[in-house]
Amino acid sequence: MKPATQDMLARAAPFALYIAFLVVESLLPERTPWLYPVQLGLVAALLAFYWPRYVELHRPVQARPRDWALAALVGGGVFVLWIQLDFGWATLGEGRGFDATLSGSGADPIGVALRFVGAVAIVPVMEELFWRSFVLRWLERSEFLAVAPRDVSVRSLVICAAVFAAEHHLWLAGLVAGLAYGELYRRVGRLGPVIVAHALTNLALEVWVLRTGDWALR
Repeated sequence: MKPATQDMLARAAPFALYIAFLVVESLLPERTPWLYPVQLGLVAALLAFYWPRYVELHRPVQARPRDWALAALVGGGVFVLWIQLDFGWATLGEGRGFDATLSGSGADPIGVALRFVGAVAIVPVMEELFWRSFVLRWLERSEFLAVAPRDVSVRSLVICAAVFAAEHHLWLAGLVAGLAYGELYRRVGRLGPVIVAHALTNLALEVWVLRTGDWALR
């Protein structure tokens, strides 16, 4: 397998596996408690296996302090907008969400803990490697690793964000997030701050839905 193909596979395989589990889950008549831990474990294993190929993450400390500050601002801003953009017309299908309650009597601590780990530590890495590091740059040039983040065009930014939005039940919120994360990537030129921004958004969302019980937001 050519190195370029291996680099594409390294960024696409974890995401494809994650989506495959979501498809399987959608076909089941009810939630299966063990499915999510298996999903997380296998995706994390793939990320670990391909880690040597993620050259954009080998030196994340090269980002400037103001880049991390901007990442925090973007992450928080996306969260604030996300919880406001759940209009009926801005949704795709009937989102199942993630309900961590145990027989309706309260939150399941193990389920909540796993959800936080997935949303904050695994999903942002997986999605940003796929959407921003791979897809966004591939839209510019098939040899995507040769494309500097700051050279990504507005056209590619919009296309990538639109497809990213289609992945989410709250498509308008997803579109806003895709544009924000993509523009952050273009501005800072590093993937690390984008992952941090995504993780901060997800962390805030997990806390919000746990407090409000509005599981459909996730």
